[in-house]
Amino acid sequence: MSQPTPTSSPSLSDPRALLRHLYDVAVQRALPLHNTAASLPAPPKGRTVVLGAGKAGGAMAQAVEALWPADAPLSGLVVTRYHHTPPRPEGLAQRIEVVEASHPVPDAAGLQAAQRILQLTEGLTADDLVLCLISGGGSALLTLPCDGLTLEDKQRINRQLLESGAHIGEMNTVRKHLSAIKGGRLAAACAPARVVTLTISDVPGDDVSVIASGPTVPDASTCAEALDILRRYGIEVPAAVRAQLESGALETPKPGDERLHGHAVELIATPQQSLEAAAEAARALGLNVVVLSDEIEGESREVGKVHGALARSTALGRSSFTTPCVILSGGETTVTVRPRVEGQARGRGGRAGEFCLGLAQALGGQAGVWALAADTDGIDGVEDNAGALVTPDTLARAGEKGLKLTDHLARNDAYGFFESIGDLVITGPTHTNVNDFRAVLVL
Repeated sequence: MSQPTPTSSPSLSDPRALLRHLYDVAVQRALPLHNTAASLPAPPKGRTVVLGAGKAGGAMAQAVEALWPADAPLSGLVVTRYHHTPPRPEGLAQRIEVVEASHPVPDAAGLQAAQRILQLTEGLTADDLVLCLISGGGSALLTLPCDGLTLEDKQRINRQLLESGAHIGEMNTVRKHLSAIKGGRLAAACAPARVVTLTISDVPGDDVSVIASGPTVPDASTCAEALDILRRYGIEVPAAVRAQLESGALETPKPGDERLHGHAVELIATPQQSLEAAAEAARALGLNVVVLSDEIEGESREVGKVHGALARSTALGRSSFTTPCVILSGGETTVTVRPRVEGQARGRGGRAGEFCLGLAQALGGQAGVWALAADTDGIDGVEDNAGALVTPDTLARAGEKGLKLTDHLARNDAYGFFESIGDLVITGPTHTNVNDFRAVLVL
């Protein structure tokens, strides 16, 4: 599917189009082709091997192919999510293989891709360059279980982590220590070649050791921390793996590891840059802009309620924000999946949709407030929508259809709620990923 293109000259008279315009601007700012050239190293004396994983992997590979000198050797393998490989521009020769696998729960295709990527590090020399293309989603896509752990074990642990409410740092601490390729292990395998990592950040604070579980950077977290997280969320691992964690046998390469010496990491796109691009577009339309943060974490519904309280007080003239304004934020919230009631279908939806449910509940139909929350990769969780819209009449229209917002919150069914009132935001894969984008418009 084509990438979002910013709409032309939206106005305050069409809040829905205006919010979608801001989202599209944020996504455009994070597209790899716009951000890669300045960070590309010079071709080496030897080979250049491209390895990578993430939702933006296909687009990052195409950007490198378009910018790399035609007479310089280039080969490699990148894995991205199913249906996230962008159409190939006419005339652009393919020199980097792109394969697809499952996200957020890994599958056999991802396992095979990780095995092949590790194999491509064999025989590298000090004259060679490994160009690693890393973006959000790489943890699930680049799956290679440690000794004693099966793919089925990894799938179960991933599902339990996703449903536990654990934040991204906690999830990736576990993933690193249960992997044979993450947490700096891929870079260690590349020695003695030089490694340059180009990465698109999808994590609060742009911690490169967290993005895709940091396959090419040293890891300061420990086996003991991974064990503590597993205990805290009640997640079991096979006895043999637990023993390896307890003994430290699964420890990751640490800062100062000689195998990672001289490696470089370049952040080519970040959540803050996308928020700033959206803020600039909003100001051009005559709006006052408040950028809360690009590092907001917490339960999605609760974060939505906080945004709702800010917007409501602004609409009522009780805050320091001056209308008309737009409140922007990013980060990575979490959803704790509630136990399913027997006989009741499990709800559908992701972080952005659940944020919108919490926001709508807090607003209570407040006049003059519209909002959009969406994931910048175009997929909210595992559904086909990027997110959802909230309008002043969201609750009224839902009531006309017999929907109760509290019922949908209770079963984590944001998708069903917003689909019923026609307010899902559907973009298709955007071929980048700087995580959550939220815009609350107060007129």
